[in-house]
Amino acid sequence: MDLIVDDSNPIGSVSEELEEDYDSLITRLPSYDPDPLYRLHPATSSVLGQPAISASGWSIYTSKRPIMSASEIERATSRIEIPMPEMIFGHNYVVVSHDLSGWSLGFNTVDALDLVTKHGNPQGGLVRVSYSDAWMKDKAKSSDEVHQVVKPFDWTYTTPYCGTPTLNTTKFTKSTDSLPYDRLRRPDPILYFDDIVLFEDELGDNGAALYSVKIRVMAERLLLLARFFLRVDDVLFRVRETRLFVEFADNTILREYTIKEGPYSTIKRKVPVTARDHGLYLRDPDWISQALPVIDSFTERSQISS
Repeated sequence: MDLIVDDSNPIGSVSEELEEDYDSLITRLPSYDPDPLYRLHPATSSVLGQPAISASGWSIYTSKRPIMSASEIERATSRIEIPMPEMIFGHNYVVVSHDLSGWSLGFNTVDALDLVTKHGNPQGGLVRVSYSDAWMKDKAKSSDEVHQVVKPFDWTYTTPYCGTPTLNTTKFTKSTDSLPYDRLRRPDPILYFDDIVLFEDELGDNGAALYSVKIRVMAERLLLLARFFLRVDDVLFRVRETRLFVEFADNTILREYTIKEGPYSTIKRKVPVTARDHGLYLRDPDWISQALPVIDSFTERSQISS
């Protein structure tokens, strides 16, 4: 559970390059849509059912269900216009909600995939491996809905997704604050913990792409970590992390988005020389996240009035 807290990553000022990325990201983030297939964290708790836990006026809703059915995958593919990952848990979600105000931020599978780059020049930034073209053609054959879509899509499923708000969610604004790791390092009892996978793909045996959400709730605060993890064998590692922190006493909300990336060979050299199984390290998203350099990061703040 301690792996959810990464206090080794410095939070610096936002660079000009990331300023542009931030503006682009914010305009692309999903807004609330009442269609339950594509926005799987509705605005009313009555639809979500009973919370997994409630604490100090906040409720956490989670869902862990099997992969989507063939008909659901077909609908999602038609909507998103890219082939779906091998394992898509479209009914999984995590929702953090303030009971009184209705403030809510959720993480669900289809919204995450909807931000994957759907077309573009692969020489303009899409990751390539020796047989990625053949793999993309094979993926496209798996769904008739995709034949009309401009190719290539980002076959690594890299997504900048950092949550879906509801109608009552107060907007985030950029902040110079950083997460209070001093409080998060306290040995407070953990009242609730969960680790939920949204989607996973082995990239045609070229590596792995995984989006997962961890959440832990203590008596006075909560921390959520939503992480996209990418390993392209012999090419690169990539991590996109969103941390959501809520302090219950004053309803302060911080959202931190961090970009990490590095060459496969560089990270491989960081594996301890005494390790019997190097692959065990290279398949571990927590270890990779610690080993990767931080490219840049920004923090946002939202406040709920008492």
